[in-house]
Amino acid sequence: MNQNFRSFFTSTFLKSKHLIDRSKVPKLVENELEEQFIKGSGPGGSNVNTNSNCVLLKHIPTGTVVKCHESRLLEMNRKIARELLIKKLDNLFNGEMSIENQLKAINEKKNYKEDNKKKRLRLVKEKWKESRTIK
Repeated sequence: MNQNFRSFFTSTFLKSKHLIDRSKVPKLVENELEEQFIKGSGPGGSNVNTNSNCVLLKHIPTGTVVKCHESRLLEMNRKIARELLIKKLDNLFNGEMSIENQLKAINEKKNYKEDNKKKRLRLVKEKWKESRTIK
């Protein structure tokens, strides 16, 4: 049964992956970015409090700013900040056709189908119970 679930999940993921239009995702140009490194705060000890491992990334043409301090490693925070900035710019430029909104629409459609199936099964079960009690 576990293998069946994995194959179902994988096939569902692959189907939704092919439905997404990634052609309009903006590309980051390093000349258009302003990057600052800030001392972090919070749990993590001296590695966080004394090192500048928090990344502030600004996209100059749009003025969009992203701050990332998810990891103790500077390079990991730089990578995550760039991914967050691409996601933000994609939402800004593409709106309803952004990757995030396309995934939401796919999930809503899937949930709608599942809910309808549950409703139909519930109605069939109720009708069956009614037919059993009347006789």
